[in-house]
Amino acid sequence: MDTGTAAKHKAQQASNDVKPWIRGLARVGYAAKGVIYLIIGILAFQAAFGPGGKTTDSKGAFATIAGKPFGEALLWILIVGLIGYSVWKAIQAIKDPDNYGNDTKGILIRTGFFGAGVIHLFLAYNAVSIISRAGSSSSGGKQSMSAKLLGQPFGQWVIGFIGLCFIGFGVYQVIRGYKKSFMKQLKQYEMHNQEEWWGKRAGQIGLAARGVVFTMMGVFFIQTAITANPDKTKGLDGALSELAKQPYGAILLGLVAIGFIAYGIFMFVKGKNRRMNFS
Repeated sequence: MDTGTAAKHKAQQASNDVKPWIRGLARVGYAAKGVIYLIIGILAFQAAFGPGGKTTDSKGAFATIAGKPFGEALLWILIVGLIGYSVWKAIQAIKDPDNYGNDTKGILIRTGFFGAGVIHLFLAYNAVSIISRAGSSSSGGKQSMSAKLLGQPFGQWVIGFIGLCFIGFGVYQVIRGYKKSFMKQLKQYEMHNQEEWWGKRAGQIGLAARGVVFTMMGVFFIQTAITANPDKTKGLDGALSELAKQPYGAILLGLVAIGFIAYGIFMFVKGKNRRMNFS
């Protein structure tokens, strides 16, 4: 293991744990996120190398789940998990359990946590809309949002800024994967050697895949800002589709699909082993 005896003892003695019900919800939330990425990755892999697959996003994953036996019951479990994950992200933003601090970098990271919480609340809403059969096309939603922004003063600048944020987040994901800094958040002292090894590899591969796709999404937003054409805006499903259209597209899409599957597995590892205490 990477941590020494002193670090293990310090981590084990950390005080003021998050309330158990919040920890439980957060862990279910990580698992819910893992399920979503597993489904997106499996469908994308099938689209690349076999019949029956498609490039989709979280809403498409929800629709796939809903079409299975007991699918709606599973969706409700995912909804509870996503809400719990949002609560945990709000705690990270407000209480700062990982001690990012109040300097510029820390505030940016904690603001990102708050944004992630809002996004996952929206995902929970999307899942509810699938259950109520009120869902709509995700790509169309992205383009509609871009069209509305383009009609506002400084709308192109706003869309360009969103694109830069996506690119920055994508690069950050790749760096986290390369440095393996995500392992600091896990209770490595409680993990078996094999679990730690596989969790680390799944995290690296998964973060790299996420980084590539989010960077692509950022580029599409910037193209929208430059051309003032909302059709240039693409979400997760659009980015995966564009990958498939490139030379050796099936291989590229397959690699990203494997990365998403790995990220889903990592979410299960993270949900089980995430440190959730205030030191």
